[in-house]
Formats: sequence, C-alpha cells, structure tokens
Amino acid sequence: MKKFIETIKNIFAIEDLRMRIFNTLFFIAIYRLGSFVVLPGVDATRLKSGGASGVFGILDTLLGGAFSNASIFALGIMPYISASIVLQLLTIAVPYFQKLQKEGESGRKKINQYTRILTIPIVMAQSVGFIATINADAIMAPGTFFTISTMLIITAGTLFCMWLGEKITDKGIGNGISMIIMIGIVSRLPGAIIGEAAAKGMRGSLIFLIELVVLFLVVMAVIVLTQAVRRIPVQYAKQVGSTAQLNAQRQFIPMKVNAAGVMPIIFAQSLMFVPAILASVWQSDSDVASYIGVKFSDYTSWQYNVVFALLIIVFTYFYTAISVNPNQIADDLKRSGGFVPGVKPGRDTSEHIDEILTRITLPGAVALALIAIFPALALLGGVTRPFSAFYGGTSLIIMVGVVLDTLNQVESYLLMRHYDGMMKTGKVRGRSQNIAMAS
Repeated sequence: MKKFIETIKNIFAIEDLRMRIFNTLFFIAIYRLGSFVVLPGVDATRLKSGGASGVFGILDTLLGGAFSNASIFALGIMPYISASIVLQLLTIAVPYFQKLQKEGESGRKKINQYTRILTIPIVMAQSVGFIATINADAIMAPGTFFTISTMLIITAGTLFCMWLGEKITDKGIGNGISMIIMIGIVSRLPGAIIGEAAAKGMRGSLIFLIELVVLFLVVMAVIVLTQAVRRIPVQYAKQVGSTAQLNAQRQFIPMKVNAAGVMPIIFAQSLMFVPAILASVWQSDSDVASYIGVKFSDYTSWQYNVVFALLIIVFTYFYTAISVNPNQIADDLKRSGGFVPGVKPGRDTSEHIDEILTRITLPGAVALALIAIFPALALLGGVTRPFSAFYGGTSLIIMVGVVLDTLNQVESYLLMRHYDGMMKTGKVRGRSQNIAMAS
C-alpha cells in the first residue's frame, strides 16, 4: 500500500503527466455528458425501456448507453472504427494504399485523412438505420425534416467524438479513440455490479463473491492472452573498421500470440445474425428454418456458440495473415543487417517466421474463442445479463488492452523522470507492441 501511495504521489509530481491526466478526465467528462443529450425531436420518456438488444445491445454496451438514449453521440466513434477497418483491408488489396503504408509517417497521415473522409458517408448511412430503430412513439414530428436534421446531428456528433479522441491522444494519456470506447464500456460496470448484488441479495452473497473471484480470474486470463509473445531471437552484423563483427547484444522479434486483437470477435459477431435473419424468411414454411431461427437468436444455445467459436478461430487466422507480413519482416531484417541464428536471410527467414506465427496463432485463437463465449456461459450459470457481458467478449478485451496501454504510457513518464516504475519487478507492456527491429 505504501508503494502504491508513493507511486501516485510521483505521478502527480510530474507537471506534464498531471496536466495530461486532468485533460483526459476533462475530455472524457464532455463525452459522457454528450451521451445523455437526447436528439432534438425525440421524447426521451417514450424511448424503449430495457435498452437495445441483439447486435444493437452490443453496440449500446460499447457506447455506454448513448445508442439506447438516442443521444447526439448515438453512434459514437464506431463509424470511424468501421472506416479504419475498411482502409486497413484496402492496404492489403489495393497497391496505392500499400504504397502509402510503406511511405512511413507521411503515408500514415494520408491514410488517416482518407479514414476521416470515409467516416462521413458511413456515419450518414448508419444514421438512417439508427433512426429506424427509434420507437415511433418517441418521435415528436416524424418526416423528412426530422430524418435529415437527425442525420446531420449524428454525423456532427461522431466527428466531434473523433476530435475528442485526437485531443486525448495529443494532450492526454493513452489512445484517444480506444479510451472513448473503454469509457463507454466501463460506465456500465458499476450499475451491472449493483444490479447483480441486488439480484443475489443477502442469501446469495457467497455466490456473488464467487462470481467476483471468477471475474478476476477471467480478467487475469485476458491480460495473459493480451501480453503473451513468442520471442524470435535476432542478431545484427556491424561493421567495425574494415572487419565485420557480430554484435554481441542479441535482440528479438516479439510475435504476439493474439496478433489479431479483438477484431475476430467483431467480425464473427457481425455474421452471427445472418442465419437468424435468413431463417426468418422461411421459418413459416420450414421446420429446419424455424429451428435455425430459434437457436441462432439465442446466444446461449450450444449451436450458436459452437459456430461463433469456429468463426472466431477462422477470422483470427485471417486477420493475423493480413496484419502481420512475414515477408516484410524478413526484408526489413535483411536490409538492417539482421538475421535469425541458424536460419538463412530472405525466403528461409520468412518461412521460419510464418511457421512460428501459424503455430502460436492456434492457441491464441482457441483462447480468444473461449473468452468470447464465456459471457453466455456466465449467463447460463445464473449471472444477470448486464453483469455477464463483463465476463469476456469484446468489452473485456478492449478494457484490458486500453488499461495496459495507458499504464504503459504512465510507466514511461515515471521512468523518464527517474522515478520507480508502477511495478516492483518487470515492466508494464501495452498491447501495441510494434514488430520493429533496430540495428
């Protein structure tokens, strides 16, 4: 406890770090206030009670209730995330974007600019779908004017959230976009815990305590999955005078066990609603379609979870393949004079890295699938629906990743000012470890 208090004092003793923390809290407060400002022309008292469900429920959880509140930040930062995913896929398929990605900082700036521009049509298209989800009784004056004005307001709200995210990144602590998503998720946690405690009551206090212990263990498992890396040793040849000598210091390439992050779960969730939608077309004429519709509308059914887990494993391999390029890593190593001991530079190095990546991706994909279906298992075990969402899935992985990144930045500030780090041994490692080698 004394070590913790001393660390807090050290954090606030650094003026720059203290101001960044206050700036972050200020921008977060603005975002949370905007999440409760209801759209003009919508009667908040007539909105659907109980919040959104299905895919909209997942979106509402990520947005901290802004979706179900029909607020000016109803879509939050999610259209920007969609645009980022599209641009990331384009960097794989389109030569022009591949060239931009290789240009370094200037190329990344152009890609970011294209992402912002693409966000506008995406949010306008999604805002039309959002308007359709609003309870008709809650719209005071439905019509063309309401639709157009709401589209413009929601678009402006998303752009403002983007601006807040950039401000947090520049003047605050952590990645601003990720921080905004995490705050939306965390805002639901106190209410979920209180609701779970109330549901269990005094008689179920022991069960509630066990649930908290299980939640703690799940969080630890997610941290391990997020931090786990396979280190590939690398050595560099340096020219000293006219004689080539081997650098005695050995470095390594950190290959993440879960290089895909949370993206496989997001992709899989977007497809899990397709069977139920298609089955609804023929369920009145077919018993099989009716069976599929019922099972895939219930995310606690074993049929749903088996398919969900398989999709996550497939998408983990897919997203890892497009986000980690063994050929590029091998080329970068060769240009910088580096090599993997016992492996020839070039093609052999690329195949060696690809083989290791394939092997470590399997346990990472299986672990990610288990974490994704754990909320359903928790719900079947008697945990209330709001609280079960924190037992895994997108919410927990995002929360853990953002917290680790933020702690990593704070740790860097402390070490730069010659203070002790936040841990007595080791270092905090964020999820955004770059696969980069320096000779």
